[in-house]
Parts: sequence; structure tokens; C-alpha cells
Amino acid sequence: MGLGLNAQGDVGDTIEWARSARDAGLESVWFHDSYFARDAITYATAVALNVDAIRIGLGALNPYTRHPVLIAMTVSALDDIAPERIALALGTALPLRLGQMAIPYEPAAAAEKVSECIDTVRTLWKGERLPPARQGLPPLQPQFPPVHRVPIFVAGYRTPIMELAGRKGDGYIARPAESIAGLRYLLRRMRHAATAAGRDPDSLETTGYLLTLIDRTRREALNRAKREPFVIFMMSILSDVTVKRAGFDPGMRDLIAAKWRVEDYHGAGSLIPDELLDAFILCGTVDEVAAQTRAYHDAGMTVPLLQPVVQDEDQTELAIQTAVAYGSARQFAGARAALTEQRMDVGSRVWRRFSAYTEITRPFSFTASVTPVAAAGAMAALNGLFNWPIFLAALLGSVTLHIGTNVINEIFDVRKGVDSITSPRASHAIVKGRVTEREAFALAFAAFAVATIVGIGLVAVRGLPIVGLGVLGLVGGYTYTAPPFEYKFHALGLPLVFLLMGPLMVGGAYFAITGTLVPEVFWLSLPVGLLVTAILHGNEWRDITEDARVVGSATFAARFGRRVSYWTYVALVVGAYMALAAGVVVGVVPAYAVLAVLSLPLLVRVIRASVLGIQGQQRAIAMIDIQTAQLHAAFGALLVVGLLLATYLR
Repeated sequence: MGLGLNAQGDVGDTIEWARSARDAGLESVWFHDSYFARDAITYATAVALNVDAIRIGLGALNPYTRHPVLIAMTVSALDDIAPERIALALGTALPLRLGQMAIPYEPAAAAEKVSECIDTVRTLWKGERLPPARQGLPPLQPQFPPVHRVPIFVAGYRTPIMELAGRKGDGYIARPAESIAGLRYLLRRMRHAATAAGRDPDSLETTGYLLTLIDRTRREALNRAKREPFVIFMMSILSDVTVKRAGFDPGMRDLIAAKWRVEDYHGAGSLIPDELLDAFILCGTVDEVAAQTRAYHDAGMTVPLLQPVVQDEDQTELAIQTAVAYGSARQFAGARAALTEQRMDVGSRVWRRFSAYTEITRPFSFTASVTPVAAAGAMAALNGLFNWPIFLAALLGSVTLHIGTNVINEIFDVRKGVDSITSPRASHAIVKGRVTEREAFALAFAAFAVATIVGIGLVAVRGLPIVGLGVLGLVGGYTYTAPPFEYKFHALGLPLVFLLMGPLMVGGAYFAITGTLVPEVFWLSLPVGLLVTAILHGNEWRDITEDARVVGSATFAARFGRRVSYWTYVALVVGAYMALAAGVVVGVVPAYAVLAVLSLPLLVRVIRASVLGIQGQQRAIAMIDIQTAQLHAAFGALLVVGLLLATYLR
């Protein structure tokens, strides 16, 4: 059993995962060479240096993009670091990526290209000379010692490649997203070729990347797979031959690919049936994925490589747990139960309910309600009027009002079809049935009730002005997506959110804490309100395609388009810093408030993401709402610290 990894993320994490795999008894860790990601050989080298007693696989490396001489040199260095622990795979797949790099590629010549690479590499590894590619030049002389035995696997799915693997390779490595039916067919061709060449077919090792997505139930795993851009990409590039071998119509693949090419991941994911995923991706619980792995082993894959679709700590550790389950010789009776028959244990159900409530309330966005009140409190302290009990009450009212707004927003987005099971960044608590609509309404109204009770208490202290502020907050929060106003869908979300969570929230919190109002509070509210609005606008910009499809040109982003959305976003985030600077220059905001400028690295990050987004890389803004919330939190926290520092020094 082995672990497959992409060259992405933190190198230190990759080393730890390889170490965990070794400690769990896995035989190897392979690095999948993906174009436009990071360099796979660098990651493999880091593991070779830091983790012993596990085989390290490279591949498949492509002789169209890595010259055979370079491959021989690279493996020579790795062989010195980890003698007799290196494996190499060669293949020429991904013609789409080669085309993007303007590298000529002919499928008919692919097998010959790999064959020549194998010959070149093996000759150089022996320390032997090679004739030059052009007459009149010196021969190729390796300047490294002979390499220990490094097996060469052949990668591909066409008949000539399989025949080459049988004639000349030490084994075969199946690409990610190969079906069991396809694997059986390919291995038959390889074994026939080996027999015809006078070789023992049983001496050839077979391995392959098995894409895995593991969850508490197979339904959860399948639903998540349909939202993952990498899964959608893999489904869209399946060849006609591969799709037909698995028993599917290539026309289905064409529809998915058309959506993927325009980066409509929601639309592409909604076209992927469960059966197609089950044929090419291992989705399910630990035991289910282990059982599917056993099926690949029974089809002839002697060393399966589990490769997490989502390469994070959780999914990678689950893949290692699956490998342990696979190696424990369980029978996996009933592991592929019908989706409707799967049930969670009590602990899983409790955790599922808790995570559903967390998901629907969106805690990452609470900075939008905490920061305005915190800024108002800091200004009150600066003016010598701070009151702890009222500050905490205002904070509680602000957050509970925000929770109610988030939940109501989720309910009506689902009702309108804006959010569905394949929406990549939406909450899925309601569409998955983890929270019923009735429960969601109960949660929202409970939050609004708490906010109302807090408001009544503040009215008793500060009088009727609090009533107006409270009514505006309740009506504005509820009708953001709900009837009768639904102002999000009338391109009014941005200005109203700016007013509600900028001047009104900062000014209202200051009045609640102090019983007075001063002009500098409203100036202070400008950068806070601009960044809150940027969070909302980033969300609308990211969802522009789906919002336009479902509710027409309704949101600001959908109505005015991507270019205006880009410039609006930049104006909001940059405008926050300009407003703060202007306030300091004219003397209405203390100079120490410029500590907020220390959040500039986060500003640079979101600006860079927005630039990539307007250039057509929709994935670059997939997390822009969370990134903007992080910017808002950092800016607000530093602003508050600056105000408190001014208070202390005064």
C-alpha cells in the first residue's frame, strides 16, 4: 500500500505525512507531477532527506517536458540520498497541458517517446556513453556514478503504452481516475505483451493513484466531491476510451467539460451523477474506501496508492487510516451499503448537528459585527466614557443580530435556488438536511429575540433612540434576502450594509455605551463600514455566475458585471485605508490608529487575488470573502489597539 501526494502546500506538512505513512506501515509515497503546481521532485527530495525506510516514487515524469538526460541526472542525485528507495514512472499524458505550453504532441508517437527515454536513462545510469543527437558533437558522458536499481514504471492508458510496459518496463502505474474495468483491460494488454516478449508477466509490478474522498457517510463524500474543482477537472478530461471502458457515454463528459472550461464549477458539479464518481473516485467511509481499494487490488493493482482529493491534514490522515484498515485483512462485509441505508452513530449525529449550526451561522463573518462595537468601545475609552456592562450588552446584541441575519440569508438563498448541493462555497446545512428549514427559522428568531431583549435593556438605560437603531437592525437583517424588500436582489446590498454595519452600528454602539455622539465616531466608522461592505461584495462577485443564473441581474455584481465588481472591490478595501489616513491627517482620529496599516500584507493578498480574478482565474477569488473577513478582523483589531494605546498614553 502507498500514499499519493500532489506537490502542494507546506513542505513540512508533506514530510510529516510521509513519516506518518511510514510509521503506519505503508510501503511507499509517490509524488504526482502536476503542471502549473509546485515541482514534485523538490517535495520528493525533502522526503528522501527526512524520512527513511519508505520508498519514494516520482511520477509520472514526462519526457516531453523533462529531457531524458535531465531525468537521469535527477534520479542519480535522489539515488545518492535514498539508495534503493527511489522509483520512477514515465508517461506522456495531459495533452491539454502540453498544448497550453505550445509543446507539440502526437498520441501515436507517445509510446516511442517513452521507450527512447527508458533506453537513454538506463544507459546513463549504467555509466555508459550515448551517441550525440547531432553529428560532429561529443558523445553524452554521464558524470555521476552508476545508479542503484531504480524500477521504471510506464504510465498511460492506450494500447501501445501498455505493450511498452509489458516489453520494457518494470511495471505499470495507473493514472488518477482509472476505473476497475479499465484497469483490467489495460493489465491484460500489458501481460500479453510481456508474454510475447518472453518476459514473466508476474514479475511486473502494478501500482496506481486512487483518488479518495473520505467522510462519515458515502453520501457526504459524494456531495463534497461534486464541489471540488479538482474532481470536476478530472471528470472533464477523461478520454472517450476511458469513459466507454467504464460503461458511460462520452457525451456526459462533454457537458461537464463545457462547464469546466468556463469555470462554472457549480454547473459542472450538478451534471456529475453518483455512478460516474463511484467508477473513478473512491468516495465513502474509511471501510468503504478500503473495500474499494481491495477491489482494485483484486483487479490486478498490487500496490494501490491512496491519493487524497483534498490534500489537507484531515483527508491525508484518513487516507492513511484507510490504508491501515485495508492492510488489516478485514472482510468489509456490507461496506457498500445503499446510500439510503447508511446511518451515523450517536456521536457522529451530535457532531453533525453542532457543525451544521456552526456552518449556517458562519462564525468567520462575525468580525463584521464585533469590530464596529469594539471600535466604538475603544473610542468611548479614549473619551473617558467607557462602560463595561453596556459594552458587553451592545456586543451581544450585535452578534446575535448578525447570527439571525446569516441564518435568514441561508434560508432564502436555498428557497430561491441560489444555494444547492454543488455550490462550492455556500453553507450546505439546509440542502443536506442537517438542519431543517423550520429549525433554521427557530435559530434565527431565537437570535433576533436575544438581540431584542438586549435592546430593551439598552432602551431602559439610554432611551428611545435605541428603539430606532434596533428596528433598523432587525428589519435590515431580516429583509436582506427575505420578503418584502429582498434588497440584496435589487443591487442595494452594498450601500445598505455599509450604512447598517458602518455608521449606524459604530455610532449606535458608541451612543449605547456613552449616551452621547461625537463627529469623530462617524469618521471612524468609514473604514470599518467599507471593509464590511467589501466582505459582502467579495461574496457577490465570487457568486456572480450563479446569482445571475438563478435570480437574474439582481445583485450589484450580477447587474454591473465583473469589471465594475473588480474596481468596486478595490475601491472598498483601499478606501478603508485612505479614509483612516484622512481622519488622522485632519485630526479627528488619533495618530496611533495608524497601527491598522500593519494589516497591509493582508490587503496585498486580497488585491492580488482580485487581480487574478478579473484576469479570468475565477478560482483565485473562491475564498475572497473569508480573506476579506480576515483583513477586516486584522484591520479592526489593530485599529482598536491603536485607540487603546492612545487612551493609555493620554
